[in-house]
This record gives sequence, structure tokens and C-alpha cells, in this order.
Amino acid sequence: MDAPAGHVPVLLAETLEGLALTAGAAAIDCTLGGAGHAAAILAATAPDGRLLGLDADPAAIARGRDRLAQYGARAVLRQTSFRHLAQAAHAAGFAEVQAILLDLGVSSYQLAEGERGFSFLAAGPLDMRMDPQTGLTAAEIVNDWPQEALADLLFRYGEEPRSRRIARAIVAARPLRTTQELADAVSRALGGQRGQRLHPATRTFQALRIAVNDELAALEAVLPQAVELLAPAGRLAVIAFHSLEDRIVKRFLQRETRDCICDLAEEGPPRARLARAACTCGHRATLRAVTRKPIQPGAEEVRDNPRSRSAKLRIAERIVSG
Repeated sequence: MDAPAGHVPVLLAETLEGLALTAGAAAIDCTLGGAGHAAAILAATAPDGRLLGLDADPAAIARGRDRLAQYGARAVLRQTSFRHLAQAAHAAGFAEVQAILLDLGVSSYQLAEGERGFSFLAAGPLDMRMDPQTGLTAAEIVNDWPQEALADLLFRYGEEPRSRRIARAIVAARPLRTTQELADAVSRALGGQRGQRLHPATRTFQALRIAVNDELAALEAVLPQAVELLAPAGRLAVIAFHSLEDRIVKRFLQRETRDCICDLAEEGPPRARLARAACTCGHRATLRAVTRKPIQPGAEEVRDNPRSRSAKLRIAERIVSG
């Protein structure tokens, strides 16, 4: 089962092992992408396991239908954002499942398709929408937003320390219509890329993509829905590629693997919080951590697939509190 050219599923073996898949299991891939993980999940749950594959990108759904055709009715695909996970799952008959996967970020296909505008390496319009039929485009943000708001966006979502300098350069270069024009404006503002591991525009493109697709809010929305859909002992696996995503996942798992979260909700120094009265929050754990620390790709995988280098896989198992 070879992956299509240009698409290599990240941490595939580790994800399959962590999900503890069994024959006949029902699973959900919330980020279908190139369907590499989905195909492997269907193979691991043969002969009668079922998979619901979601993706906001209609091109991903079309690719998935082609790649997963051999599995027939076992593969159910729906074009929708994973922020609507619960609605899509119940409508498709996946009310209780044994495994849920979130492979976050942008796919190799989207980066390679210049007309989608995700990458500064492929010339195209400034779009960046996962669903090209709806929502704000990157061009609208770049050309219409006030300089201060643009700088704040680059700092928050791109963790770009030179966000104000870049925002000034973008405003001065308006109108910007293509990925190359934007990348050139950022490069000029930062003095090129000599000696840098990352292209100067990397964080800018990341910030715009996250804002266009409201990715962090969608992630915060989907995690509790995923927990509710998991059967007892079902497992949730999340692969994150940058610190903002991973921080949201880490904090969610910290919360949901504890009975009492009073000290997480209250303010003050940790020692003072721990010394306070007995629990008043009433929270009960819904998950057990399977990975105490995130799993990262080994040297061989990073060599074969450089895009995997920043991936972090976290896995948790559904429990039912008494």
C-alpha cells in the first residue's frame, strides 16, 4: 500500500500502534488529507472495520475516494471541517468509535498546488482556504487589514518576533496578489535568508493560513467532541506540527486526565493553589495519558520526509470515571 507521490503519512507506525486498532473497529480520521493514515487504519481493522474520513478540502475528499475505493462501504467520507465532528459522526452512524485521529496542519498536496496559495515555493494567488468555496482569503487580510492588526496576527499565530517590521513592509508593498509577491516583500523586510534554516516568510505564511481557516479555534472545538465520541478504552491520537497546536493539545490532555482541575482554573502561585481547600470544581477525568511525552519522528523518517521533523504525536485513552 504505497503512498501517492508527494504524500508521506507522518509517524504512521507509531500512530497505528498507539491507536491499538483491532479487527472490526470503527475509527474517524478527522483530517483525511492524502488518505495515507486512513488507508492504513482500514487495513488494520479488516475485514469489517469502518472509517469516517473528514476534510474541509473537496480535493482531499476526491483523492480519498479514489484511494480508498478498494474498501467499499467501509470507508465513509464527508467534506466538512472537523469543528463539526460530532454532527458529522452521528449523521454517518459513528456514534461510538474506538479510534480518532487528528493530523493537523497543511498537506503535501495543498503545498504543491500553487493555485491554492499555501506555499511560497509554488507561485499562485493568495488564497490559503482549506475549503476554497467559503471564507476569508489571505489576500483580503494582507491587503485590507490595518497594519497594527496585521502585526498582531503575525506575532500571535506565526510567533514572528519581527512582526511589526513585516507588517510595515506588507502595507508599503500593497497591493499584493501572489504568494511570490508576499514572500519577496517579507524577505526584503528581513534582509534575505542567508544563514537561516527557515525561509523568512515561513512564519508569515503559517500565521495567515491559521487565521484564514480559524485553525486554533477549530482545534479547541474538536477535542471535547472527540472525547465524547470515544467508546471506553477508545483512543485519541493528535499529530501537531507547531507549538501553538501542540500547546492546545497538551493543555487539553492535562485537564482531561485529572479529576480535580481547581489549580488549573485558579490564579496565584502553584504552591498557594495546592494549599487551598478541597476540590470545588467537580471535574472528573475522561482520559488516561498513553504518551507521557510526545512521540517524535526518528532520524530515518526525518531524512526521508523532512516535513516530519517538527511533528509531535500525543495519544490518550478514554476512561469512564466512577
